[in-house]
Amino acid sequence: MVEEVARIVGFDQIPSLLPQAPSGTGLTPTQAAKRRVVRGLAAAGYTEVLSYPFVPADRNETFSGVPADRQVVVANALDPQTNRMRASLLPGLVDVIHRNHSRGLVDLAVFEAGSVFLPPKTLGTDDIEPGAALPSTKSLERMNASLPTQPWWVAGMLTGHRQPRGVGAGTEAFGVAEAIDAARAVVSLAGGDLTVSQGEHPAFHPGRTAELRVAGTVIGLAGELLPSLCDELEIPRRVAAFEIDGTALLEAVSGLPTLEPLSPYPAATQDLSVVVSADHPAGDVRQALVEGAGELLESCELVDVYSGEGLEPGTVSLTFALRFRAADRTLTQAEATEAKEAGLALASSRFDASLRG
Repeated sequence: MVEEVARIVGFDQIPSLLPQAPSGTGLTPTQAAKRRVVRGLAAAGYTEVLSYPFVPADRNETFSGVPADRQVVVANALDPQTNRMRASLLPGLVDVIHRNHSRGLVDLAVFEAGSVFLPPKTLGTDDIEPGAALPSTKSLERMNASLPTQPWWVAGMLTGHRQPRGVGAGTEAFGVAEAIDAARAVVSLAGGDLTVSQGEHPAFHPGRTAELRVAGTVIGLAGELLPSLCDELEIPRRVAAFEIDGTALLEAVSGLPTLEPLSPYPAATQDLSVVVSADHPAGDVRQALVEGAGELLESCELVDVYSGEGLEPGTVSLTFALRFRAADRTLTQAEATEAKEAGLALASSRFDASLRG
């Protein structure tokens, strides 16, 4: 009836008025951090994708570790083979890689940010009160406690070559290093500092898996998928991936990324090569050096790993590039050496590290 009246009178006679937008407080810190992460990954060259949150039970268990009988089941699923709510973002990214690779797109760097569905201790309730009556507070609390938790996660997959072939330029395949770099970018955009150590996961290569920590909290992992699993999933045999619990990350960081002012004082640089057991993760040794060296240490980067002739079997040599700087004066080499030796002393006490001759 309203449309008919408007047609007779004339649509051109109806004024176009936009409502006044109310003032607000803008994005919350959490919303702003999520937007920085997504936009930052896109700006770095990763393609954002959206996958279905419904996955097969076996693939869900492979990547999340949640047993099939504990997964959230969709009662009226359109496809009975994909009737589980995802407990990991990786199954959906596997489908994206498979679909694109089958169509000739072999160099891929994709990511997704979204919710996963983790079951609580008790999923669902059997004592729901009858309809036509307001549930009691205790009943509502019981029902809310039975709902799956839905944290916000970020994950990515990379396969193929990180740069195309060209004249005078060779190809470089994506690997665990690129997955860790992507995870480091996520943490940095959120305002945190990433610590990497040796990790393990049944779906990842045992020697190419990293555990990701922020402020001592495990927030995810990065690495390369098992080639045998890739064959089973019908995707390329070398696929790098990372997955981060974004909710845990945002709870662990202090806030916005901080920028340090440029110092007017020069830095003192020194290298340090230590010999440790191959069983000790390089990230843990680095952490000991950082803690021991104290506030004068500005940067500590692993630049070389060596094992073989000249070293005892089962040991490895780790070389770190150290950069020292004071905020109020020019450091002397003696002060830098003293800080370096303090870091070596702590690494020696923790990991029996010795200075390589």
